[in-house]
Amino acid sequence: MTADPTRRGIPDATVARLPGYLRALTELVGNGIVSVSSEELAEAAGVRSAKLRKDLSYLGSYGVRGVGYDVELLAAEMSRELGLTQDWPVVIVGMGNLGHALAAYSGFATRGFRVVALLDEDVDVIGRPIAGLRVTSMEELPQIVTTHGVAIGVITTPAGSAQIVADRLVATGVRSILNFAPCVLSVPDGVDVRKVDLSMELQILAFHEQRKQLAEGTGLPTDLQEVAQ
Repeated sequence: MTADPTRRGIPDATVARLPGYLRALTELVGNGIVSVSSEELAEAAGVRSAKLRKDLSYLGSYGVRGVGYDVELLAAEMSRELGLTQDWPVVIVGMGNLGHALAAYSGFATRGFRVVALLDEDVDVIGRPIAGLRVTSMEELPQIVTTHGVAIGVITTPAGSAQIVADRLVATGVRSILNFAPCVLSVPDGVDVRKVDLSMELQILAFHEQRKQLAEGTGLPTDLQEVAQ
């Protein structure tokens, strides 16, 4: 069983950056790069080199002076720390447009995640084939979790249904949830929830885009152009 990095004294902020480092390392491996300096890896991952070196020090990976990091070795170490050396069974609940798109996402399989079931409450959706799986009823959830040892539940339902789905996932023993619904979930201690709010991310981008336009004094509605002047 893979050790939980946070229990080994690795800060949550560092854990959150590890997937970005791994993605950069995977791209370097694909490009045939054998070794990489901290500056080069930091640039590829979009962080400062000092922060990267500190993050990697928690893993015990310091590289070799004058040579840098062995790309394949560091990628393997990071995959092990993230628990990606084993197969994680995943269920997706909610087969709307987003759930359908996630079910068809090929990146899960290449990163250690295996979608074992797609679930929905809509009788018009249940039974439909999506990405090689048939959508099943939520009534099947307990059996699916037991049979496949489901580790992670992904919620892509409307906000009004998300808490009910989360409760049912927790009741079956699922302790990790990825929530795409635009709401905050209440879960017991010992259950981890990661929230992905696409509209919030777009709003943040809109804020920064407006600031850039204000700085340039162009491309703004008339009232904002007057403010910029």
